[in-house]
Amino acid sequence: MVIKIGRFEFTECWDGVLYKKLSDYPNITDWEIQNILDFVRYESDNGRACEIEAEEPVLRAIERYKPKYESGARVDVPELICECTACPTYKGCKTDLVCHTSPLENALKIFDSGSLLSPVRARSVSAAALKAEKRNAANDPEDYFDYIMFAWGNCQAGDRLVMERKLGRFPDERDLSVDFTPGVRFFFRYDKLTTHPNAVFEGVLPLKIKDEVILKDWIHAIVIPEYYRAEAETHIPKELTGKVHFVKNDCRDIWEWSEKVYEYAKSI
Repeated sequence: MVIKIGRFEFTECWDGVLYKKLSDYPNITDWEIQNILDFVRYESDNGRACEIEAEEPVLRAIERYKPKYESGARVDVPELICECTACPTYKGCKTDLVCHTSPLENALKIFDSGSLLSPVRARSVSAAALKAEKRNAANDPEDYFDYIMFAWGNCQAGDRLVMERKLGRFPDERDLSVDFTPGVRFFFRYDKLTTHPNAVFEGVLPLKIKDEVILKDWIHAIVIPEYYRAEAETHIPKELTGKVHFVKNDCRDIWEWSEKVYEYAKSI
C-alpha cells in the first residue's frame, strides 16, 4: 500500500493507494498523523506494508510523533474535520454522529435480523468472491469485507454509494438532485460506538466494526424517507420502534438531504 500525502480534493483509499489530504497542507496535525499511523498499523496487521510519500517536513513530523503513538496515547477527535470541505453548510465533517446508509431492500433485511452485518455475513459470500465482484471498483482487499463501514453523520457518501449501486454507474449531477432517492440512515453516537468491542480505527473511515452491530444495543436513530413508510413499518422490530423516524425528502439534492437528516438526528 502507498500513502500519498498532498493537496487532494479529499482523503480516499483507491486501488492500493491512500490519498491523504491535510486540512492545512503542508502543516499536519496530531489527529492527521494518528490517522496515517492507524492506517499503517491496520495494513501491517493484515500483511500489507505501507510506503509513505510526502514532503520532508511532513515525514519528519510523522517520525517525531511515532513514539507518542506507539505508547498508546490517542488524540481526541476534533469537533469539525476539514480535510473534505465539499458540503456547502459545514465545510467539513461533524464528528458527534456516524452513520451507515443502506438501500431500502437491505434495510428491511437489517430490521429482520436486528443487526448491521458485514458484507461477508450479510450476503453469505466469501471475502474472496466479494473482492472479485465488478462493483469493487476501488479494488479493496478481502479483509475489508469483514467490516461494517461508517461515515461521519453529515456526510453524503453513503447515499451517493446507494445511488451508484442502484444505477450501476457513478451518479451524475441529475442523479444527485432531481432523480435522487435517499437510502435509510442508521445513526450512532461516535463516542459510544468507539467502545464497541469489535471497533477498529484504520485511518480512513471514522471507524469500522467487524462482523456485527446489534442495533438495540447501539443505535441512536434510524431515519427512513417518508415514502418508504408502508414498506418499512411491517419489518421494524418492537425494540426499535422508538428509534425509527420517517422524514420527508423535500430537498433539492443530496447535500440538502444530508444536512436535513443529520440535523434531525442530532436534535433527538
